Amino acid sequence: MSEGTARIVACPNCGRAAKWTTRNPFRPFCSERCKLIDLGEWASERHVIPGSEVDEFMGSELESPQLD
Repeated sequence: MSEGTARIVACPNCGRAAKWTTRNPFRPFCSERCKLIDLGEWASERHVIPGSEVDEFMGSELESPQLD
């Protein structure tokens, strides 16, 4: 897809138009600011992937399996 026919998408953070090209290092966001705001939302757990929580005991088994 050439620059002239770039797909235009709505920024997931602010809704402004953003070009979906390799020349936009922040895609799908319109700017670094929007990208960092989104990252902060995930880091503060305001965005989560639905599902059951992993039990703390099970989580430790997944991270470091014991060899017999």
